[in-house]
Amino acid sequence: MSEHIYNVLFLCTGNSARSILAESILRKDGRQHFRSFSAGSQPKGAVNPLAIKVLNSLDYPTDGLCSKNWEEFASPDAPVMDFVFTVCDNAAGESCPVWPGQPMTAHWGIEDPAEAGGTDLQKQAAFVAAFRHLKNRIAVFASLPLGSIDRLSLGTRLRDIGRGEGATTSRPDVA
Repeated sequence: MSEHIYNVLFLCTGNSARSILAESILRKDGRQHFRSFSAGSQPKGAVNPLAIKVLNSLDYPTDGLCSKNWEEFASPDAPVMDFVFTVCDNAAGESCPVWPGQPMTAHWGIEDPAEAGGTDLQKQAAFVAAFRHLKNRIAVFASLPLGSIDRLSLGTRLRDIGRGEGATTSRPDVA
C-alpha cells in the first residue's frame, strides 16, 4: 500500500531566497512524504547566489531550483497542492491565485536574508539564520500526523508553526 505524497508550495514575492530555501529543505528532509515547490508573485528570475551557497554548504539539493511565477501552479495542468505556505509578509498580503484543490494555507514569514547588509560573512549569516528557521518549521510540519488530524486542528497547528522563532508577524488572519 502506497502512502500519500503531499504537494507543498512555498511562496515569496521574489522567489529567490526564502521560498527557494524552503523548497530545498523539504525536498531533502521530507522526500518520503512530500513533493516541494516554490514560486513568487513577482519572481526575480534568478535564485540568489547566497541561497545556493548555503544550501550546497549544508548538503541540500540545488538542482532544478529556479525563480518562477506562482501562476504556474494555478493552471489546470499544475500539480494540485495540499499545502501553500507564504514565507514573506509581502506575499502573504497579496491576492493569491485560486489554487486548485483548496490546499491548507498558513503564513510562515521570516526576515528576508537577501535584504541583509554588512560584510559578505554577515550576509551569509542571514541566509544561514533563514535556513535554520525554515528547517525548524519544516521539521515540525513534517512530523504532524497529517493522515489522522482534522482540518480545523491542522490549520491551527500550521498557523502556530508560523509564529515560532524568527517570525516576522503574528497576524492570525494572514494566509
